[in-house]
Amino acid sequence: MTPQEQWIAFCTIVGKEIRRFMRIWVQTLVPPVITMSLYFVIFGQLIGSRIGTMAGFSYMEFVVPGLIMMSVLTNAYSNVVSSFYSAKFQRSIEELLVSPTPNYVILNGFVIGGVCRGLAVGLIVTLVSLFFTDLHIHSLPVMVLIVLMTSILFSLMGFVNAVFANSFDDISIIPTFVLTPLTYLGGVFYSISLLPEFWQGVSQLNPVLYMVNAFRYGVLGVTDINVGLAFVGVAIFIIVLYAVCLYLLSSGKRLRA
Repeated sequence: MTPQEQWIAFCTIVGKEIRRFMRIWVQTLVPPVITMSLYFVIFGQLIGSRIGTMAGFSYMEFVVPGLIMMSVLTNAYSNVVSSFYSAKFQRSIEELLVSPTPNYVILNGFVIGGVCRGLAVGLIVTLVSLFFTDLHIHSLPVMVLIVLMTSILFSLMGFVNAVFANSFDDISIIPTFVLTPLTYLGGVFYSISLLPEFWQGVSQLNPVLYMVNAFRYGVLGVTDINVGLAFVGVAIFIIVLYAVCLYLLSSGKRLRA
């Protein structure tokens, strides 16, 4: 395929992915916003008023960046895992695999579709959070870069999950037993400085902790980890997972009948 044809194929896949989640926006965009709003009310206002301050900020200000990041990564993941598995289940993915479209174009299309949904939900949640607190941006480049990298990473993770899933039940196993625990233990609702030294060390093995804290640094200017290390770690994960996804596509295992 010529570069122009590859670009057309890429835009077609991305456009299909965006139309897919926008067509059912009541299921894809509204529920996470409602859930995050409940978090704002319950954890930010009701419980937060009793906790007081954390890292020099009100508890509401402290948890908002973590909740925004949580909405971004979960929705980027969910979009790709559900979309690609549906394509595999309906055998429509086989038409793409036998077409001249390069595997990296197919992968990029699905990943960018997940990134678009993650960013869309993150933007809506950010706007909703303004009704509860004021956001003072410390470093916009850090905010934008870590959100983009995180959404790409979790889109790739969703792709891997979709390839290995054998049923629609399988696409909920990773979010339930891996993604949710990592997110809740990733410093969204607390600073790891509150933990005993042993558990601080354990928490530092959680990759979500670095993403949440890097974004919190971009918003508030405070962090529990080294921001540079967070970017390096996320970049390495992206490179490794991207290579794995390309291998899975090229091998065709678990994709063809």
